[in-house]
This record gives sequence, structure tokens and C-alpha cells, in this order.
Amino acid sequence: MRPVLEVVSDGRLYRHGDLVEAIVASLDISDSDQSELLPSGVQGRFENRLRWAKWYLTRSGLLEAVSHGVFRISEKGREVLSANPPEISVRYLQQQGYLTQEMLKGHGETGATVEQIGSRTPDEELATVIGALREVLASELLDRVKQASPRFFEQVVVDLLVAMGYGGSRSDAGKAVGRSGDGGIDGIIKEDKLGLDVVYVQAKRWSATVGRPDAQAFDGSLEGVRARKGVMITTSSFTKDACDYVGAIEKKIILTDGKTLTEYMIDHGVGVNIVQTYLVRQIDEDYFEGASGIPTSGGVS
Repeated sequence: MRPVLEVVSDGRLYRHGDLVEAIVASLDISDSDQSELLPSGVQGRFENRLRWAKWYLTRSGLLEAVSHGVFRISEKGREVLSANPPEISVRYLQQQGYLTQEMLKGHGETGATVEQIGSRTPDEELATVIGALREVLASELLDRVKQASPRFFEQVVVDLLVAMGYGGSRSDAGKAVGRSGDGGIDGIIKEDKLGLDVVYVQAKRWSATVGRPDAQAFDGSLEGVRARKGVMITTSSFTKDACDYVGAIEKKIILTDGKTLTEYMIDHGVGVNIVQTYLVRQIDEDYFEGASGIPTSGGVS
């Protein structure tokens, strides 16, 4: 919040896009930092925090809206900067009387307390909760896969490959990957529906960590079927030596451990269903561009 106030302290009128450019220049924010995403993978962390900083500052009266999407620093904002606090946080604004519990009702029907808000934005809090739920689901899903019969494990792999766009139809993929006789499956599937390239698949419910010897043996199997690409899937994990080995050879081999397997299953809806969906919306700045009739590109006096 403090960088926002410092940038707009020049008294000019700003739109959101102007503020983004000014903050990036003021704090020398790198492209990589700007592109960092929230755990949801949908919105950028920088953009999200900047929007919430504006929200708090506007609610507390430190920024004032001049017209649709156009704002500037207020006298209250100048007072806060003049006081030179070590930081401007939600707690500070409430302690100084700029922000009340009533003003925080944008966090929900009853409003969140300062302690509940903490130092993260509501979107970050939501993403954290969703991430925790996902971790629990992934753990339960992996346990189910490990406890299932070998035949069912084969079905899981085939269903997942088809859901990810490999193997053509389920019937085609089911025929292409056959039982290996050791609690797993082996086979060649289409990389795309047209079958322009093929991928060799090996999936086994190894109980121990899969090491380099298994990766080397799989590499040799690709030679036998004239395949240049392969996927090893296990419900356990791979050693560093195994990962280093496949990273050093010419063939493209993807190692998919139990954790990654369940992540793919969740992402592609295999073995899981949707219980509830939340839509999170935000203002479309482009839609309101020019609504005020005030040209503010770069800020104007």
C-alpha cells in the first residue's frame, strides 16, 4: 500500500494501467516477478496485490475516486505519508481509525477481522485453502489407487491418457496398452488422434522407489519398439539417479510419480468429481476505459 501512495503523491489523476506502469518503474519489478502466479495459476500475484492495495486505500479514504476508474491521493493519504509509518497495513489503517470493521465487509457478508486478513490478499487466502483441499484430495486419491486391484490401476492409466488427449479413443488406447503380467501395463499409444507419432507407456505400482536400473531398462524397451518417446508411471517415486539418467539421454522420457499421477487425475477429472464451483470476478478495466472522458495515460495534472 505504501508504494501506491508514494507513486500517486504527485497529485495526478491515475487509472489502473497508469498505476501498474508507475509501480513497476518505481520498484523496478522484474518481468519474472510480474509473471508470478497465485497458487490458483489464474491470476498474477503482483496484479492481485496491487488491486487489493487500491481497494483498501480507497475504502479507508486514502485514495479518492474522481470518476469511473480514475483516482488520486486524498488529503488523508497525504497525512499518512507525512506521518512516515514503517509500513501501511490493514492493521495500521484500523489502528489509526482510517479503516473500520464495517468497511471490511467486502471480504464477506459479515466482514473479516484484521487478524483473519493477515498479510495476504483474500485471493491468496482462497488459493491457500483450495490448495490445502487439493493436497488432501491428492493424498486420498493416491491411497485409493494403491489399494485398487492391478486391473483397476490399468483402467486408471488408460482413462487418464485418453483424458489428456493421448491414445485416440478409450477403446483404441485400451487395445494399445496391454497387461504386462507384473501388476502393470506396457504398450504403444498414439501421441495424437491422428497417430502422427507414438509414445511407449509403462505403468506399474512399484512399492519401492524406482531407480536408474529401471529407467535404463525402459530406455532399452523403447529401442525394441522403435519409439523415441516414453512415459514411465508409478504410484511410488523416482530416485535422483533415475531423473538424471532420463535427462541426459537423447530420447524423451517422462517420469510420472504417484504425486504427479494424482495431480493429473485431478486436473483431468479422472476418479474425481466437482462438488462445488466458485466464480471469482473482477472489474474489466478495458471495458470502462474512457468512461470518464478524462485522458490520463501516464497521469495528468
